[in-house]
Amino acid sequence: MHPHSLVALVTLAALLVYVGFGVQVGRVRHRTGVAAPAMTGDPQLERALRVQYNTLEWLPVFLVSLWLFAIYWNDLVAAALGVVWIVGRIVYAVGYWRDPARRGPGFGLQALAALILLAGALGRAVYMLAVVGG
Repeated sequence: MHPHSLVALVTLAALLVYVGFGVQVGRVRHRTGVAAPAMTGDPQLERALRVQYNTLEWLPVFLVSLWLFAIYWNDLVAAALGVVWIVGRIVYAVGYWRDPARRGPGFGLQALAALILLAGALGRAVYMLAVVGG
C-alpha cells in the first residue's frame, strides 16, 4: 500500500457514513410525509436531521486531525482511531434515532477518538515548530 492509504480508506468510509445519514433523512421524510424545506414536524425527522448535522459539525475536526495525525505520527494508529470515530458515529446515530437520551455512549466514543487525533496532531505540530524548527 502507498503511504496513508489506510487513512484514505477511513476518510472515504467516514464520508460514506455521512452520505448514509443524508439518505436516512430522505427516507424519514418520505415515511413521515414531511417534505423539504420543512425541518420540523415529526420527531423522527428531527432526530435524523440532528444525526446528519451533528456528524457534519464533527467532520472538519475529525478529518483534519486524522490526516495531520497520520502525517506527524502514524498511519495505522490514525486509521484505527478513525475506525473508532466511525463506529462511535454509528452508535450515536442508532441511539439517537431510537431515543435521544441514548446518544451519549456513541457521542463519547467518537469525541474521544477525535480529541486524541486532535491533541496528537496539535502536540506534534507544536513540537516540530518549537524543537525541530519546521
